[in-house]
Amino acid sequence: MMFHVVAVGRVRNPSLRAACEDYLERAHRYIKLRMREVPDGARGSKSRTVVLREEAKAILRATPSNARLVALSRSGRQLDSRAFAAALDQWRQDPQDLAFLIGGAYGLGDAVQDRCDDAIRLSDLTLPHELARLVLLEQIYRGNTILKGEPYHKGD
Repeated sequence: MMFHVVAVGRVRNPSLRAACEDYLERAHRYIKLRMREVPDGARGSKSRTVVLREEAKAILRATPSNARLVALSRSGRQLDSRAFAAALDQWRQDPQDLAFLIGGAYGLGDAVQDRCDDAIRLSDLTLPHELARLVLLEQIYRGNTILKGEPYHKGD
């Protein structure tokens, strides 16, 4: 089983990119995790509809066809770190790959959301997609340390 993060756009800020790479490397101690970036459709003077359509096509092309899809969305269910760890554990029991999908500035298009098996939200706050990626990678790492009973998580 492989975990995937499919995200719109590149992380341009060097500090954020380094932090993402750090948590990606840390997570590799526990799971197989692949990061895939697709082009940001919001460049130029395209309408929101066109951007969402272009990004949806790119996201779906970059996502393994047999994967269970989890959208990161404002309308998704809110999980605390322990509940997210439990969800990771449950997803890991399935031999099917799992892909977390992070949209761009306008979120995820309907074509993507309609294909998703689940949706979660990282916060009630609006996060830039670069920061959402960092938060997701950190929570994937944290969730795995919780499952292993390691002392990284100090909450509750």
